[in-house]
Amino acid sequence: MQPDKFVDACECCAEPTVIAPPHFSEERVALIREAFRLERLTLGWMTVEAVVAIAAGVAAGSLVLTAFGLDSVIELVSAGVLMWRLRVELQQGHAFSEEVERKASRIAGGLLFALAAYVTVAAMWSLWTKQGETFSWPGLIVALVAIPSMRYLAQRKIAIAEKLGSRALRADAMEAITCGWLSFVVVIALAAQWAFGAWWIDGVASLAIVWLLIKEGREAWLHQECCAGGDTLEGTTD
Repeated sequence: MQPDKFVDACECCAEPTVIAPPHFSEERVALIREAFRLERLTLGWMTVEAVVAIAAGVAAGSLVLTAFGLDSVIELVSAGVLMWRLRVELQQGHAFSEEVERKASRIAGGLLFALAAYVTVAAMWSLWTKQGETFSWPGLIVALVAIPSMRYLAQRKIAIAEKLGSRALRADAMEAITCGWLSFVVVIALAAQWAFGAWWIDGVASLAIVWLLIKEGREAWLHQECCAGGDTLEGTTD
């Protein structure tokens, strides 16, 4: 990687320098800063969640864990786009290109739909061939930690989104809620696998998370409609 590109990548996640326009109150700037920090936390946790879940899923042959990890990767993309938007608005006081954000949201939605289709086919094949999986402690731990983590992030993002009038931040919070439910399903599946050791649990649990993946994908795909009203983090002037 070239040095200038490495610097650009680091600056994307660094705390931005505030060049707030005159109509931005100190309270609004503080709220946008907090939203930025929440997205940094989201990026950090989703990275850990994705690496651990995918590695544990591959090692244990668990479809539900692998799907959980891939969902985290897709959410990393969404969080990265919103962080980019927050940085531009905090520094320049105007909305980042809505066209770019709509395209990114549609890509994320399409990937979630593709993941749902993959999980469906793989789960059906697993049930048809009666292939099971081994229990994974790392997978269970990361899913357990994800439940309160997603709850906290979702609650804070919704609270800030309401104060800022940001539909984009609220949509990101909805994705966190869906991820929390996905974590809950993974915990139930792994706990049942540990308790009973039935070969069919992973396949059935994988099918159970498909509707969550579709729900999250639909929210991302239709993001441009909910934000069509010229959503920015500026909201109304104070």
